[in-house]
Amino acid sequence: MWSVNKKIRVMVVDDSVLARTMITQGLDKNPRIEIVGTAFNAVDAMSKVAQLKPDVITSDIEMPGMNGMDFLKTLLPKYPLPVILVSSLNLRVFDALSAGAVDFVRKPEPGKNDAFIEALTQKVIAAAGAKVRRAAPASITQAGPVAPLGNRPGLDRVIIALGASTGGTEATLEVLKRLPADIPGMLITQHMPTGFTKMYAERLNRLCNMEVREARNGDEIRRGLVLLAPADLQMRVARTGVKYTVSCTPGEKVSGHRPSVDALFFSMAEQVKCKMVGIIMTGMGRDGADGLLQMRRAGAYTIGQDKESCVVYGMPMVAQNIGAVQIQASCENIASVLLRQLNTL
Repeated sequence: MWSVNKKIRVMVVDDSVLARTMITQGLDKNPRIEIVGTAFNAVDAMSKVAQLKPDVITSDIEMPGMNGMDFLKTLLPKYPLPVILVSSLNLRVFDALSAGAVDFVRKPEPGKNDAFIEALTQKVIAAAGAKVRRAAPASITQAGPVAPLGNRPGLDRVIIALGASTGGTEATLEVLKRLPADIPGMLITQHMPTGFTKMYAERLNRLCNMEVREARNGDEIRRGLVLLAPADLQMRVARTGVKYTVSCTPGEKVSGHRPSVDALFFSMAEQVKCKMVGIIMTGMGRDGADGLLQMRRAGAYTIGQDKESCVVYGMPMVAQNIGAVQIQASCENIASVLLRQLNTL
């Protein structure tokens, strides 16, 4: 178990010599990280784990022989270590996250190694303190039917906003698959590399009862629709009379992120004049905490994921500590807390 007073011991797994060298040299520049070894494939990694005793493993997902998915299924039952995936634009990364990987970073485009190393370094530091799910689900299936909320006019005038980071892809799925198809309009900001938000939205759309898609600038917020903030854009709420839409635009990072949970939550507090709910989930740092506090002050009902179910209890912890959260719940119970609140409207 890693201690905050010690360097983070990292093992790098990649079948490419160039990639291994680039990653090890890049991570080694950070004073908080120590590279304890490398492996040229998953089988090589399995033979070295016990000896090297890494705190965090970075692993390519596409490798000859045992691929990243099989590596996770072999590794985690025996060694429940945080694994950061290094992935091309590949839908399999979400299957790997469901199998127990903590987070992922996109392979660098030519000339963008520095940005890649910066992102990977941040994720390694976050992963060092993360909880690893030892038992991964055998398969991800579609959500079962959930009783509809029905045609109550008040529910047409509710907007739900949810924000998450590390561990959030699977935690958000746990919430959404327990919600009905006629859920009030819902907005989600999940920290994610460029290119992956569309695939993630399509995955949620396939597995959940409601419609889920990547947001487009000007989309109207309506019942039965969940909009996911596009990577590298800030998603905010805009109001014209009684009509609510989203703006998805380039801009400065907010709280260190683009998209930013704070950007979404602050816009909710400023623009939304109907009923609203704010939900903050697993993630490192404090993005979303200040925005959730503003939402609560503006009359929102606010929910925070509890420590026990968080992969990284950072964002929800800060929100709880500053008084932004009205009720805490596990990711498995957030949906029931939300539905109970909606049934009072």
